[in-house]
Amino acid sequence: MTSGALVAILWAVAGSSPQSGGLDLAALIRDAAPGAVVRVPSGRYRGVVTIDKPLTLEGVDRPIIEGHGRGDLLLITSADVTVRGFDVRSTGDDLDKENCGIRVLAPRVTLEDNRLEDVLFGIDLRGAPDSILRGNVVGGKSLDIARRGDGLRLWQSDRTLIENNTLHDGRDAVLWYSKAVQVRGNRVEHCRYGFHLMYSHQVVVERNEFVGNSVGIYIMYSDTVDVRDNLIARNRGPSGFGIGLKEVSDYRLERNLIRENCVGVYMDDAPFRPGHAKLIENVIACNNIAMSVLPNSKGNVIAGNAFFDNLQSVTPLGRGDLYANAFDEAERGNYWSDYIGYDEDGDGVGEWVHEPTALFGQLIAREPRLAVFRFSPAEQAVDFVARALPAIRPPAVFVDEYPLTMPPPSIDRTFAAGRERPIAPVTSRSSALIASVVLLCVSFVSAIGARHD
Repeated sequence: MTSGALVAILWAVAGSSPQSGGLDLAALIRDAAPGAVVRVPSGRYRGVVTIDKPLTLEGVDRPIIEGHGRGDLLLITSADVTVRGFDVRSTGDDLDKENCGIRVLAPRVTLEDNRLEDVLFGIDLRGAPDSILRGNVVGGKSLDIARRGDGLRLWQSDRTLIENNTLHDGRDAVLWYSKAVQVRGNRVEHCRYGFHLMYSHQVVVERNEFVGNSVGIYIMYSDTVDVRDNLIARNRGPSGFGIGLKEVSDYRLERNLIRENCVGVYMDDAPFRPGHAKLIENVIACNNIAMSVLPNSKGNVIAGNAFFDNLQSVTPLGRGDLYANAFDEAERGNYWSDYIGYDEDGDGVGEWVHEPTALFGQLIAREPRLAVFRFSPAEQAVDFVARALPAIRPPAVFVDEYPLTMPPPSIDRTFAAGRERPIAPVTSRSSALIASVVLLCVSFVSAIGARHD
């Protein structure tokens, strides 16, 4: 039987024509044989719709499943179901009932090229391993962010592929207790957490864009996670982490562009267990703080990265230093836009170590309002005085033994383009201005220090 004949039979059973807009989607599903391909004509269909047998449901000219602001919309309880080409709109807004656009309770389900709009929870997979989510768009409700549901949620759904989806204006995308998940080519914006992993192992997050959220990626209590080739930008909520790691082991952050976040990378007890823990070939640029690291994070290899024009560099949180982490690998360190050394022999490695002792950066940590003077002559003057007077020079918290004098060639040049801000040399025109602020800055430093004593 041809697909056209199958569709004609299904329309006849439903008692309507494709142009009438009066089809009963539940009837189409009920009367289809297991494994059938059901092409659903354009029109509006009322949720909730349940798919309880293996089927392929294909929308023709984007049929709409609509809830009119009530309840759930599409529930899949059978394995081996494919749903593609639908618009799913307007769930209820009851957080206790977790009203959802598409909920999946069975394995091997494919959701492809669907548009979900005005939904509380978007796509919710529970015990749905070996599923595929590809090319879907999920947009949340116009609610305060705390009252929204998750745009995407996986629970015990191993080996799921999440590819080329767009999530916006939701709460979180959450992976819980799910192994061997592939997350690639997605864009998440205007949400709370771009992606939030908990107890999810062997996960690859690659070629995604996490832009304009409260937090880009937050990984907790997980092992064997690779985060590579992602754009992580303008995540500026109360914490504003680009990437957050908490009690994570066996991870690799590689070739990510991490820019304009409150904190580029946040680390708490990472790695949780000794072993593989690397941050390599990332561009970390124009963040308020490049990296905030608790001193309980030890054993990281941080090498081949390019740190451009961050307001603060790598900063320990609380008492302690970061000397238990290696800032080089095979005698190659990182590129630092504020490095003041030189490369005499032309091998690309500076002759001096990079051991930041910037007084102004530490003053900003104590008094954030001073950030208004960042990159001004005042900053240069304060740090000049600190270098000249060892008594007020702060102790270093880490050292890069082999700082690079140029960004590593392995970093895509498009990442670095336009982000290096050269420090203007001190000329006769600027020297008078700097001299005039030196005494003011020294007095201000003394006042700040006295107030905190």
